[in-house]
Amino acid sequence: MAIGDQGDMAARIRAVLPNGWFPDATPVLDALLAGLGAAWSWVYSLILYARAQARIASATDVFLDIIAADFFATRLPRRSGEPDATYRGRIGANLLAPSGTRAALVRRLRLLTGRAPSIFEPTRPADTGAYATGSLAYGVAGAWGSLALPYQVFVTAYRPQGSGIAAVAGYGPGNGWAGGYGVGPIEFASLAMAAGQVTDAEIQAAVAETMPAASIAWMRISN
Repeated sequence: MAIGDQGDMAARIRAVLPNGWFPDATPVLDALLAGLGAAWSWVYSLILYARAQARIASATDVFLDIIAADFFATRLPRRSGEPDATYRGRIGANLLAPSGTRAALVRRLRLLTGRAPSIFEPTRPADTGAYATGSLAYGVAGAWGSLALPYQVFVTAYRPQGSGIAAVAGYGPGNGWAGGYGVGPIEFASLAMAAGQVTDAEIQAAVAETMPAASIAWMRISN
């Protein structure tokens, strides 16, 4: 017997009945109390479930989607097939995420894609390199800088290294030519079918939300 289950609720009801009203063997009363216990057990479980939905740390199911909509509107939807624990982690990571700095941009994209971006600021000597400092070499280190591009940054974001589409083989001899027309685990597919797929639009939105006001990010998304 566990707290709040049918047997516990029936026992609680029976405990408050006056002594001496019923004999020791009460099959009819037991059946009645079991029915009441089942109803109250359901109410108790509903209360526990409703209480859990009031906190991000314990919310589940569609209530996590509602919480995300409250804080982020349509900017943080649940991905296809995304479990509650993963979605809860993304909500928490974005809720108080820093913004407006280079470090914040790197952190945001790393959380989203699992890969650090390449960032180049044309007015930042640490990125461009400088003569006679050992930080500049043609095609090896440094890059052309320009003071004519203030408050601008070039960002190369990388798509996550996903696991593809479940139960569908990749095309090519490296996969043993696993399928053929009408047979085998191959099919016409799209990126939308990949579970947990991070879209290019999500990556662009993450950069736009993290950049400070009155600044420009030139975007490139690569595999």
